[in-house]
Amino acid sequence: MAAPAPVTRQVSGGTAPVPAPSGPDHGQPLAAAVAELPVLDARGQRVPFGALFRERRAVVVFVRHFLCYICKEYVEDLARIPKSFLQEANVTLIVIGQSSYHHIEPFCKLTGYSHEIYVDPEREIYKRLGMKRGEEIASSGQSPHIKSNLLSGSLQSLWRAVTGPLFDFQGDPAQQGGILILGPGNNIHFIHRDRNRLDHKPINSVLQLVGVQHVNFTNRPSVIHV
Repeated sequence: MAAPAPVTRQVSGGTAPVPAPSGPDHGQPLAAAVAELPVLDARGQRVPFGALFRERRAVVVFVRHFLCYICKEYVEDLARIPKSFLQEANVTLIVIGQSSYHHIEPFCKLTGYSHEIYVDPEREIYKRLGMKRGEEIASSGQSPHIKSNLLSGSLQSLWRAVTGPLFDFQGDPAQQGGILILGPGNNIHFIHRDRNRLDHKPINSVLQLVGVQHVNFTNRPSVIHV
């Protein structure tokens, strides 16, 4: 069965209580110049970054590159968040990658992700938000979202690279991601910048900040698809 097509724009009306400010940048508004920078949807249409959360709260996840097995498995778990949970809390979920927009639909089919997704192929928003480039050696603990070990995961990434229409990493492999809670407007309520590829925030800890109910991520298939 084909995975649902990715949603690229869906602005909900109304506002809801925002979470208590958290993170090192809490209380700092997003610069207007950053809000005006474009992201691209799956059709290559330009959308101002700030328009994604102008009228609503959003959990915005910046991922490394689409061939990264860790990003793939993290987004597979993001895909498991029921839309009804987000709607009840009046929150939207957005993933932003740094590849060409042509890679969006294949990545969504691969991961089953059907929430909103865009790309910043020039990595300009990554840079302006201070997302790290390069790996910082730091203990990030055991992620509840990563199913593969280093060897099997790396082989998956390599296989997807060599069997894809273009041999590329679908983004800069040195670029790290992060996660923010934004909106309504240019309000930053939480920001976490990944120090390395394993340093992403557990999804439920972020959902708790925006009043989205707990999601059970433990019931997974044991087969690893390559």
